[in-house]
Amino acid sequence: MTLWNGSRVLVTGGAGFIGSHLSEALVAAGASVTVFTRYASRGIGGAVDFMDPALRGSIRFIMGDLKDPSAVDAAVEGNDVVFHLAAHIGIPYSYVHPVDVVQTNVNGTLNVLEACRRHAVSKLVVFSTSEVYGTALKVPIDEDHPLQGQSPYSASKIGADQLALSYFRAFGTPVAICRPFNTYGPRQPARAIIPTIISQALRSDTIRLGSLSPTRDLVYVGDTVDGAMRIARVPEAVGSVLQLGTGVEISIGQLCETICRVLGKTPEIVSDPGRMRPGKSEVMRLIADPSRAARTLGWKPKVSLEEGIERTAAWVRGNIAFFTEGYQI
Repeated sequence: MTLWNGSRVLVTGGAGFIGSHLSEALVAAGASVTVFTRYASRGIGGAVDFMDPALRGSIRFIMGDLKDPSAVDAAVEGNDVVFHLAAHIGIPYSYVHPVDVVQTNVNGTLNVLEACRRHAVSKLVVFSTSEVYGTALKVPIDEDHPLQGQSPYSASKIGADQLALSYFRAFGTPVAICRPFNTYGPRQPARAIIPTIISQALRSDTIRLGSLSPTRDLVYVGDTVDGAMRIARVPEAVGSVLQLGTGVEISIGQLCETICRVLGKTPEIVSDPGRMRPGKSEVMRLIADPSRAARTLGWKPKVSLEEGIERTAAWVRGNIAFFTEGYQI
């Protein structure tokens, strides 16, 4: 793979959970990194607060709004490679504010595509989500599985992905789609399943979750970052979708039991109706077929679920205020 030394890289959403890990890895590999993140009067916070200070100090931060074409264009200008992670990612939020989600995720991606086309970047990696598949119609899920929008969020990501692929077909824009399954690890906020289980188990004798029966394919954040960086550097990835998953599924109930075993805790596990998605919106089964990524990228996950849980739990223990003092990413 081509080395990153000297590459100028933009990461939209680089102040978030996955984006902060990706930005650090790019800096460590020798890239000159710019992060585009949403403007907030309180300044940049969230995952950025927990980055390695030495690596963070090498990153240029630009604040703006993904829906503003001029802001996006200015951020893209001068960069060789763009990773587009910025999005509204909250599924519950998409039930309440679907217009905001679509405007950000679809129109925002369009602004990134136009800017990359105008400035002739060498590679654009657009981050997708396994939620675009909905409940599996066949398993394991490969990249040719039908797309099913079961929430406004997932529908917006389907739209963004298809726009990106259309720019490759229509204009030759060097786009690749990175479609990770459920990524977890340090710095992830409590709205995600693993940190919410860990934080509840550390603070209470009761863990309250939604439905316990859906299954997920869980990928440690370091493996997701490795796969995304490979996608950016492998020519065969252009114009294609590459999903990053382990090929192993686990139910939410089994996951909770595994986490409690790792933590040495025995809390009561309660399925709370207030935490459940609408019936037709719940994605019941997700499990990846990782063979295309293995074949095209030489990628395979390295961190086991138990090891990843241990690393994540250690971080949660050391940063419990992240879950109790209103931090948001």
